[in-house]
Amino acid sequence: MPSQATVIELTEEERGVLERRVRATTTPVRDVVRARIVLLAAQGRRNDQIAPLLGVSTSMVSRWRMRFARQGMAGLQDVPRSGRPEQSDKATERRMLAKLDEPPPSGWARWNGKLLAKALGLHPRYVWRVLAKYDISLERRRSWCVSTDPEFAPKAAEIVGL
Repeated sequence: MPSQATVIELTEEERGVLERRVRATTTPVRDVVRARIVLLAAQGRRNDQIAPLLGVSTSMVSRWRMRFARQGMAGLQDVPRSGRPEQSDKATERRMLAKLDEPPPSGWARWNGKLLAKALGLHPRYVWRVLAKYDISLERRRSWCVSTDPEFAPKAAEIVGL
């Protein structure tokens, strides 16, 4: 015999919000499933009846039913997950971008992602994420050439818009 499921009673406002989530085409699938679980639970259905209707496990139905019963609408939101904290900070990014202005180590013609990561003690994926964030391509980096034109500086300033 299945255990007694937590009774869900919805206010009109909660029901309206959940029904809008189910109908909206822009709602993420996980939020639609959670809303449907709560709506079906409010109709008095058991977890083992809801699970096959939505194609999810009974433990998933139980989890969202209990979270809604304890916390209301806030219980349907994802909780922060543990994991490695983001190592991105402005100081590290500035240090990395400044390193690109320095010449590469002896024997190298230009910086590459692994070389830059090793020089700064960072993970190569992090380096590539920051480079992508600032739209920097190491292969297409150009440097100014030395011009013999005495009017070079005013011409360049005019082109750049200074």
